[in-house]
Amino acid sequence: MEGFTFHKEERLSSQKIIGELFTSGESFLAYPLKVVFLKTDLMESHPIQAAFTVSKRNFKRAVKRNLLKRRMREAYRLHKSGLYEELAARNIKLAMMFVYVGKDIVEYSAIEKGMLSAFKKLLVKLQRI
Repeated sequence: MEGFTFHKEERLSSQKIIGELFTSGESFLAYPLKVVFLKTDLMESHPIQAAFTVSKRNFKRAVKRNLLKRRMREAYRLHKSGLYEELAARNIKLAMMFVYVGKDIVEYSAIEKGMLSAFKKLLVKLQRI
């Protein structure tokens, strides 16, 4: 892997896979994030394709939604390397969606803590499968 980047190939953009993700994927909560994931047969070189979303119901202004998505992407980008190594060793490919479920804007440190917790919970759930 080449540093702490988040390439276009790592972004989940397929409407078909996103639909499958919410209909047959598994989810768990790592406050302030809800993580929905699904094992897939992605043809990409990266083990995970990820997307980030914030509810328009809770945050009416696009500026606030974009701020939270930027913070989630940054936390993911900086801490994904350990998760990637673990998934590559197990030869697992995932589609993931990170949904911000908090009711108010929190600092980056809280989002980062939730992201690290999400990664740990994800690895535990994948061991059971």
